[in-house]
Amino acid sequence: MSNTVLITGSSGNLGRATAKFFQRNGWNVVATMRSPDQEQELSALDNVLVTRLDVQDTASISAAVEAGIARFGGIDVLVNNAGYGEYGLLEATPEDKIRSQFEVNVIGLLATTKAVIPHFRARGDGVIINISSIGGKVTFPLGTLYHGSKFAVEGLSEALSYEMAPIGVKVKLVEPGMIKAAPGGGSMSVNDDQSLTEYREFVGKIFAALGPLMDTGSAPELVSEVIFRAATDGTDTLRYIAGPDAEELLAARKAADDVTFLGGIKGQFGL
Repeated sequence: MSNTVLITGSSGNLGRATAKFFQRNGWNVVATMRSPDQEQELSALDNVLVTRLDVQDTASISAAVEAGIARFGGIDVLVNNAGYGEYGLLEATPEDKIRSQFEVNVIGLLATTKAVIPHFRARGDGVIINISSIGGKVTFPLGTLYHGSKFAVEGLSEALSYEMAPIGVKVKLVEPGMIKAAPGGGSMSVNDDQSLTEYREFVGKIFAALGPLMDTGSAPELVSEVIFRAATDGTDTLRYIAGPDAEELLAARKAADDVTFLGGIKGQFGL
């Protein structure tokens, strides 16, 4: 019997590539998203169930897990991919957006994981893969909320691995670098306020540098291969770095003290 993976955020760039990669490799795929009625590509693939899951709606999480088990007989791997980046000046960010960043990237991830754990526990097996980021290990300017949420994903995943081990479940972190966005795509929200004149020069420099950085990102297919390896290698490896830019940046962070590394980031952005 084929293995089954449940993936959140499957309508996005990385989630879609990951769903297709698992399907091509003979897996059953529960491809979840907030608006499944608008999905056409994944719905046309064999052994793919497209169903609704909004990480901020616990009823939809439970329904998606139950639908996947009913369709394929079980779930072997959970890929917590749903998420987005809230960027910009903290002073210019409304409180509801601050809360939303953590509700989606952290609380939603925990809620989805919690919904799948009883199934894994009953089976004595399973893999939880949380999509983190190099942004969970290093930071860029204007990323206070996004980096805060991804640092949280790093910590909760590492801690969760202890309690999952006795029930036969592995926890994995995949840390991609920049990922090339699909045309017209991208999961980013930006907050700014032109009246905050003291920040104008700073903000201008950041956005001037961010564009070229985004263009050098890895294809989502490369990252999906790393996710598949994390799901199937059978090891207790916790962290998987995905992309040459991620390898380079994380190596530099490990080798430098705070003053040196942060100084290098400031130099990269012309600060």
